[in-house]
Amino acid sequence: MMGLVSGRRRATSTASSRSSGDANQDVVEDDTLVVEPEQGNVLSHIISQLRPGADLSRVVLPTFILEPRSMLERITNFMCHPEMLLPIPEIDDPVQRFVAVVKFYLSGWHIRPPGVKKPLNPVLGEIFTCYWDFPDNTRGYYVSEQTSHHPPKSSYFYMVPGHNIRVDGTLKPRSKFLGNSAASMMEGIAILSLLNRGEDPQRGERYIITQPNMYARGILFGKMKYELGDHSYVRCPELDLVADVEFKTKGWVSGTYNAIGGTIRRESTGEVLYELSGLWSEEMYLRDVKTGHKEMFFNALRAKSSPPIARPIEEQEERESQRIWAATAKAVKERNHELATIEKTKIEDQQREEAAKRVNDGVEWHPRLFRMVRGGPGGSEEGEEDLEWIINATIDGDTPEKQAEQIMAIYPIVKGQRFVEKNPIPPRTPITSPSKEAHPPVLTADHEKLDHEQAAAEKKPVDTASKAHPPLDPSHESTEEIQKLLVTTGTVAKGGPLIDFHEEMAKGLPAIKKVDTDDSHDEFVDAQN
Repeated sequence: MMGLVSGRRRATSTASSRSSGDANQDVVEDDTLVVEPEQGNVLSHIISQLRPGADLSRVVLPTFILEPRSMLERITNFMCHPEMLLPIPEIDDPVQRFVAVVKFYLSGWHIRPPGVKKPLNPVLGEIFTCYWDFPDNTRGYYVSEQTSHHPPKSSYFYMVPGHNIRVDGTLKPRSKFLGNSAASMMEGIAILSLLNRGEDPQRGERYIITQPNMYARGILFGKMKYELGDHSYVRCPELDLVADVEFKTKGWVSGTYNAIGGTIRRESTGEVLYELSGLWSEEMYLRDVKTGHKEMFFNALRAKSSPPIARPIEEQEERESQRIWAATAKAVKERNHELATIEKTKIEDQQREEAAKRVNDGVEWHPRLFRMVRGGPGGSEEGEEDLEWIINATIDGDTPEKQAEQIMAIYPIVKGQRFVEKNPIPPRTPITSPSKEAHPPVLTADHEKLDHEQAAAEKKPVDTASKAHPPLDPSHESTEEIQKLLVTTGTVAKGGPLIDFHEEMAKGLPAIKKVDTDDSHDEFVDAQN
C-alpha cells in the first residue's frame, strides 16, 4: 500500500497494476526497474552514500524511482475497495464481521504503479484531502497531514458517515539499508471503528491494524524488486479475535514472490478458526479449519479499485500535496529527471529555511488539523497511544448529514468548498497573550527573555500623571475623610514604580543560549519510506 512499490507482469489482467491516480489506464509492466543508461551516474551517487545499517532518511534518492504523488495521497490505496468495506457494519455474526475486516485489509496491497517506485516524502505540515462518491449516494471523506518530518509521521482520518465507518491512523516508516536491499519498517497503527457496533457507542467496535515491512531488493546490483515481508496483525480485543498475516519473502532457492500465509484465531485460547494462503497480488484463499472448506477470499486479478476525488489544484492551498508537488510530479511523469530534481530541491530548500526560522524565532511547530492523543490510564483515548496524533475535531452529529458537515468544517474536501480560517497556520512568533488557536505554542524561557528584551528596547514611558479623582458624594454614609482616603490610594507614586520586576529578575539570571541537540532533525531530504 505504501513505500517502494511495483507491479507484477501478468497477461490475464491489468487492473491491479494501476495506481489509484491512474485507474483508467491499461498498463502491463514488469515488477522490476531497469535503470536507463543516463541514470547510471545518479545510481552511483546513491551507492556512495550507503553503509550497512545506515538511516535511509538521510539518503537522497534519485527522481527516476519516484512515484508522482505524495505519501499522504498514496495512503488512500487502503480505502480504494469500498465494496469490501461498506457492508461490514451490517454483518451480525461477529466472526464473519471480523473475517470481512481482514478481507478488506488484504484487498489494498495490489494497488500500485508499475515498476519499483516510492511516493514523494511529504513536507512538514503538508495536507491532502479527498472523497469518494458511492453508488448508494453516500460519501467517504479523507483528511491527512504530515505531523512530523524527522522522524516522518503521516496522520490520517477517514470516515463514511452513512455507513458508521471511521478510520484513524498514523504511518511511521523507519528505513534502513541492508547491503543489496533497503528495508522500510512500517511502524504505526490504524484503528478501524464500526460505530454501530460495540459496547461503547462513543468508540464503536474497534479493530487495530498494523502493516508488513517493505523491502526493495537489488538496489546495488541486479534488477530492483519490491517485496512485502514479515508479520502484520488485525486485532479486535472486544471480539477476542486476531488475524496473524505473514507476508512471505522469496528465499534464495525456494519460494515465490508475493505469497501470504496466516491464521484467524481466538486470542485468549489460541484456537485457530481459519487459515489464509495465496498471493496478495493475485488470488488469496480462506480455509475453514473446522470444516476443511476452502474458498476464494479475494481475487486481485479481477478487482477494480475506486480512486478518490480531489479538489482541483487551483482551489488548493500552497501546502496541499497535489499543488506543492505539481511541478515535480509533472517532470517525473515526463521522465525529465533533471527538471524533477530541480523542482524537488526547491521544496527541500524551502523546508530548511522554514526550519531555521522556527529555531531563530523560538517557535515550536504544531499540526493544523491534528492534536495529540489523550491516552494513558484513564484517558479519554486510552489504548490509542500509538496513533500519537488524531484529528482535531468532534464528529458526533446525530445524522449522517450533520456528521458530514462537521467533517467538512475541518478543512476543504469537496470541489468548490471554500476555506474557513478555523485551523490557521501556527504563528512563527512567540505568543504572549491568550489565543483562540487550537494549538498555541508553549512559552519557554527563550520566549520570556525575548519578550523582556523587546519591552526594554521599546523603553515605553510610564504614565505618572495624577489621575482625576471622582467627586465626593455628600449623601454617602461614609465620612468625607474616609472618601478622600479611598480615592487617593490609587495615585501613582511620584517617584515611579517601586521596582522594575523584569529588570531586577534579569540581573540574577544567567544568559540563555540556544543550542542544537542530538534530537534536532530539521534537515530535509527526500528518503525512501
